[in-house]
Amino acid sequence: MERRNAWKDYSKKEIKELEKINASYRQFLDGGKTERECTIQAVAMAEQAGYRNLADVIAKGGKLKSGDKVYSVNMKKSVVLFQLGKKPLEEGMAILGAHIDSPRMDIKQNPLYEDTELAYLDTHYYGGIKKYQWVTLPLAIHGVIVKNDGSLVNVCVGEEENDPVFCVTDLLIHLSAERMDKKASKVIEGEDLDILVGSQPLKGEEKDAVAQNIIKILKDKYDVEEEDFMSAELEVVPAGKARDCGLDASMIMGYGQDDRVCAYTSLLAMLEVENTDYTTCCLLVDKEEIGSVGATGMRSLNFENTLAELLHCAGQYSDLALRRCLQNSKMLSSDVSAAFDPTYASAYDKKNAAYFGRGMVFNKYTGSRGKSGSNDANAEFMAQIRGILKEANVAYQTAELGKVDVGGGGTIAYIMALYGMDVIDCGVAVLNMHAPWEITSKADIYEAKKGYVIFLEKIFG
Repeated sequence: MERRNAWKDYSKKEIKELEKINASYRQFLDGGKTERECTIQAVAMAEQAGYRNLADVIAKGGKLKSGDKVYSVNMKKSVVLFQLGKKPLEEGMAILGAHIDSPRMDIKQNPLYEDTELAYLDTHYYGGIKKYQWVTLPLAIHGVIVKNDGSLVNVCVGEEENDPVFCVTDLLIHLSAERMDKKASKVIEGEDLDILVGSQPLKGEEKDAVAQNIIKILKDKYDVEEEDFMSAELEVVPAGKARDCGLDASMIMGYGQDDRVCAYTSLLAMLEVENTDYTTCCLLVDKEEIGSVGATGMRSLNFENTLAELLHCAGQYSDLALRRCLQNSKMLSSDVSAAFDPTYASAYDKKNAAYFGRGMVFNKYTGSRGKSGSNDANAEFMAQIRGILKEANVAYQTAELGKVDVGGGGTIAYIMALYGMDVIDCGVAVLNMHAPWEITSKADIYEAKKGYVIFLEKIFG
């Protein structure tokens, strides 16, 4: 069973719309290399579309009714949007849920050191990465530093044309005979992923003069002290903008597409849909890459608590209504899948792989080996989705994440399924997943956005 390449059927009008969506997506990637930056962009887009801050509604003792649009931000690193439908909330919601964190390197709390008149910042990698992919690249630092007085300093260095960039150094090939015999998982160790930040000593200083110069620069530019690293969240990411990829410009290459490609298309769909019978919801969460833990991850009770507040403002709250709402909801866990790469064909089952250009990807189950750690969606739910996508002429495909015993992965789907709702993984196929620069198909991005819109509008019939 082979799915048709969507490019073959596009009209000129559709190509124009496709390019418009992908141009705006590249801008989203460039402006959102951290969860905080993605949240800021999502809120700006939501407010422009008429969404109000739920916290403001609550503070004013306001009430919500059908058609009202609200959003709620959690610790500046995750956001949820709701548009109230005509039906009572306890009858369920149509939910799109993606994550906005991506693999990277985080700067440690006591990071600055000097060795042989070179200054470094010590890092701890975040999420699943091939560590050797992160050396010799131009890197940027994004994040915040919160000082003792509580004031917040935004940091972004390495993205502007005149900015300096940073680098994890590598051993030259001429001296690497012994290192080249190491396993790929060991050729670069986690504690070796320190970024080079300086080599110029501060005049008048004898001990650690280069590190002292870095401290002076931080003081002069940001008015922060070395101790302020203790209350900082600084992320090291690839420097540079997302770009069209290929001579035909049919693809996008950029950092953080897992899972911001699904977050952006989900957000676009959420903002486009209007006047639905059932409440619609878009979740953009943090910490998926490290197990959805913490107060901003999907395992947190924040979503449940926010939904309780929504029910209260809508005059519909009871514990039973909250439970019924969650159980009766239907969700697409908007997350990426692995695109088939013919260079590494042995890792895939070709009959059950995702291919560029063939539309949005459904993974009935993820997990590893014997479906361990997966959400295994019901066949009835998949059949319902097939029906609405076929009617709307949305290109889609089904896939598994590689061969059965090769590896595996997970999403937030199994966490939401704990409420008893129907959930299935659905997103965009990605090449180079978890690498500093990932690749997606513009056609798949376009079809994902279309599919998410139809899901929100039609999944309840």
